[in-house]
Formats: sequence, structure tokens, C-alpha cells
Amino acid sequence: MLIQVLFYVFAAILVVAALGVITSRNPVYSALALVLCFVTAAAIWLLLEAEFLAVVLVLVYVGAVMVLFLFVVMMLDINLERLREGFTRFAWLGWVTALAVIFEIVAVVWARGNRGLGLDTSHGGTPTPADYSNTLELGKLLYTRYAYPLELAAMLLLVAIVAAITLTLRHRAGYKQQDISAQVAVRPQQRLRVVKMDPEPRA
Repeated sequence: MLIQVLFYVFAAILVVAALGVITSRNPVYSALALVLCFVTAAAIWLLLEAEFLAVVLVLVYVGAVMVLFLFVVMMLDINLERLREGFTRFAWLGWVTALAVIFEIVAVVWARGNRGLGLDTSHGGTPTPADYSNTLELGKLLYTRYAYPLELAAMLLLVAIVAAITLTLRHRAGYKQQDISAQVAVRPQQRLRVVKMDPEPRA
């Protein structure tokens, strides 16, 4: 009973935080609401006894990806007023797309039902033995059956990090950038200049 109450509480918080991500006008507030979504989803995974997935979600997404996203958002200095100018023109397209997605999800669940989706809601999850390790089982799947998708996901994350750093290092007024090639190609005559002056008599 307590697990069901906690599930509904966490699910409600997750839905509210997800709505905050898409309704907030400030990208920083949206990112913070997304952090709340990740933390709440991790709590739901803990209820399902998926401790490894919950810890990875908090450490990787909340601790690394979202922090990187916040730094990028704050460094890019996005002009919010300019982004809001064309928002109302395409708002109808966003509402149509959202309604279409919601209709498709509801139609699939309604047509197939819980039994057709392979979900058995007659009882809760089966308790696992004390020596069971979901980390070991997940590692076996990732590095055997899903090895190539795992490597592709790692490459995509690497490209995303490099692209974020490149965007923050764009040229702008007052920005000083180090030119390594110019420093290496400099000659000794350009580093030191000897000036010959006539001696001045002492007063």
C-alpha cells in the first residue's frame, strides 16, 4: 500500500515537473524542472528495485549532462525576446503535434489493453533474491547484445559535448583568443628590440 501511494505521489510530481519544462519561458527554469523530472524518475526506479538505473540517472544526467546544459545556456546569452517574437506564429503547429501524439498513445493503449501490451497488473513486482545484481544483468546486455548501440550513444554524447564547447567559444567583441600558430612562428627579432640612445649628461 505504501509503495502504491509513493508511486502516485512521485508520478504526480513527475508530470508537474514535465509540464514546467515545456511551459517555462526561461530556459534555466526549464532545465531545473528537467532536473526535478530526472530525480523523481530515479525515485520511481528505486520503487521498482532498479537501484543501478536510478543511481546512473542521477549521476550521469543530473550531475553531468544537465550541469553542462545549464552552463551552455548561460554562456550562450540567448536573446529571449527575439525567440518569443516568432513563437505565436508556430504555436498552432505545436498544439496539433502534441494532440496527435496524445491521441496515438491513448489509441494504442485503448486498442490493445493491458493484456495486449504484455503488462500484468494483477499483482506487484516479484521480489528478487538477496544475491541478485541488476548491475550484472544490465552489463551483460549492454556489452553483448547492445554493444554497438552503446558505442554509438557514447559517440553521440562526445559530439554533443564538443559542439557545446565550440558554441561557447565563438568570436565576439572584446574576446581574446590565443593563436598558437602565430606564437610558434614568431622570430627572435620580433621578441626583442634593442634601442641605441645617446648618453645624457648628469645634472
